[in-house]
Amino acid sequence: MSGASLPNLASSRSSSAEAYDGEADIVRAWARGLAPDPLLTVSEWADRHRVLSSRAASEAGRYRTDRTPYMRAIMDALSPSHPARRIVFMKAAQVGATEAGNNWIGYVIHQAPGPFLAVQPTTDLAKRLSQQRIEPLLEESPELREIVLPARSRDSGNTVLAKRFAGGQLILAGANSAVGLRSMPARWLFLDEVDAYPGDVDGEGDPIALAEARTRTFGHRRKIFIVSTPTVKGLSRIEREYEATDQRRYFVPCPYCRFMQWLKFERLRWDKGQPETAEYICENCERGIPEHRKTEMLAAGEWRPTARAGDPHVIGFHISGLYSPVGWLSWAQIAREWEAAQGNDALLKTAKNTLLGETWQERGEAPDWRRLYEREKEHPLGTIPEGALVLTAGADVQTDRIEVDVWAWGRGLESWLIDHVVLEGETSGQVVWRELTKLLSRTWPHENGAVMQIARLAIDSGDGRTTSQVYSWVRSFGTGIAVAVKGVEGFDRSAPVDGPSFVDVTEAGRKYRRGLRLWKVCGAVFKSETYRFLRLPRPTADELAAGAVFPEGFIHLPHGVTAEWVKQLTAERLTAVRDRRGFTRMEWRQIRERNEALDCRVYARAAAWLLGVDRWSDEKWKSLERQVREAAKALEARPAGQIRPAAPKSEKRRSDWLGGRNGEGWLR
Repeated sequence: MSGASLPNLASSRSSSAEAYDGEADIVRAWARGLAPDPLLTVSEWADRHRVLSSRAASEAGRYRTDRTPYMRAIMDALSPSHPARRIVFMKAAQVGATEAGNNWIGYVIHQAPGPFLAVQPTTDLAKRLSQQRIEPLLEESPELREIVLPARSRDSGNTVLAKRFAGGQLILAGANSAVGLRSMPARWLFLDEVDAYPGDVDGEGDPIALAEARTRTFGHRRKIFIVSTPTVKGLSRIEREYEATDQRRYFVPCPYCRFMQWLKFERLRWDKGQPETAEYICENCERGIPEHRKTEMLAAGEWRPTARAGDPHVIGFHISGLYSPVGWLSWAQIAREWEAAQGNDALLKTAKNTLLGETWQERGEAPDWRRLYEREKEHPLGTIPEGALVLTAGADVQTDRIEVDVWAWGRGLESWLIDHVVLEGETSGQVVWRELTKLLSRTWPHENGAVMQIARLAIDSGDGRTTSQVYSWVRSFGTGIAVAVKGVEGFDRSAPVDGPSFVDVTEAGRKYRRGLRLWKVCGAVFKSETYRFLRLPRPTADELAAGAVFPEGFIHLPHGVTAEWVKQLTAERLTAVRDRRGFTRMEWRQIRERNEALDCRVYARAAAWLLGVDRWSDEKWKSLERQVREAAKALEARPAGQIRPAAPKSEKRRSDWLGGRNGEGWLR
């Protein structure tokens, strides 16, 4: 054999070796595909393979199920070998549920590959979960790091919302996107914080139903994990799901008498004003249990069903913050936050939801209109009092008129009704819309001498008879000062205003695709908030003279407001109704013929939410206070009789609303 032929022989051997390796890879992959689901449980996998990153966990290092022993049964129910197909977990905050869900994701990638769909309330939250939780999960666990290629690798199939691995793919989606929910079939489905899901997604129905439809082809092999902190009784998805299960509770032994019991908030006792004295009183021996005994109690605990489920493959778990491990949420902290919430319905609601994992019962009755009408008032209709720093408006469109309420907002969502305007005229014509345009250029005097305009107006587009007119009018302003809103069912407190979605607009026979931004407003949220604020006690004259301030959220009504308007503001009641499936839910129903004042309040509140009033920092409020003072001084310095020149008739008001922009905007 000549020397020249040797390289060809080597090449032939190399090709054969590569072919053999390729065939071996195929055989191994085929064998993995034929292999049965592993007997290893999710909790066993987590203890063996999971490493918590300091980027994503308060206690970095090797994951230990013993730290939260109540999570063991929940995680093991997610294992393929467990007969349950639908696992419901209603829980408080800070009990380890998020990490349990992440353990399940890691387990599936490593042990039981298949299509996995994880749904967060919004697409933005799904991206945050990916970056803050999933990426550290993959990076810190060597077994997962070998399976899922890094996002920077070419053709890795690894993006923020999609992680591809041998035998499956993890898709992260937001419940506010129908496209994401119908993206693929899924054997494994993780629905996180379902009480924050919108009631309807892109007009295609309930997001939970859309996501569950992705699992049908997998039949008895599918797993659905539904998790959430609850919200409002009768409206909470997780409460409804939990009540359809066997309703398991975690029973723990008293360290003194060994009596098994599940922890109830009413048995947590402490000396008033001394939350550090909190201890749990045993149901059997009535002895006080100090918190340092909780670790041994949790280790000896067990889940027990307290009801019978209609479907044996559906199981449910509930746990409160009382079970949070020592070093996380303490009994003293629960007592401290509960004491601080007394007298404040908003804080009590948060405490019930996040500390106890229980639903909040909204007070369904409307405030007494007579009491509100007769309540002492501080400012006349048409003027802006001290403390009010921004104006928003809500417009309700009828066929023969447009009703507009102008509200002022200050720190802590304190609000004042500034004006009630009725624009008479057929809304199918142009005259009334020109009057509405003029209203946006109108000013109202501030108590300190400045004058202010509406920063943002939200107008209802939900009435099909006037929708096209609303769209055309809003589109004429571009984006900014005027926004179109549409009421939706549900009680989404995490995002009471959702969007925007884009809708087509038709003007004079011409169709503009994606011509308008439309915002969806969960009116139930703002109605409950309004009634809660209306019930807040008004400080007495003596208390105000001594330096007392109005409580956060207090609603001020002006001199000149009519009894009819107050009746309209209190025209609805929260009522329990049964849906077609027999579930009870809560809805706001009218108890009077007219409710325009309440609707306008909801739209004005949505406009304030879109401006960011709920999220403004103290520095932002100080800046607005400074601008109002400077505007007042500038007006005082003008020569007598000098006024700002009127804008030409053809000029529409600019959408910028911040002060100090060459005299344009909401502040003059």
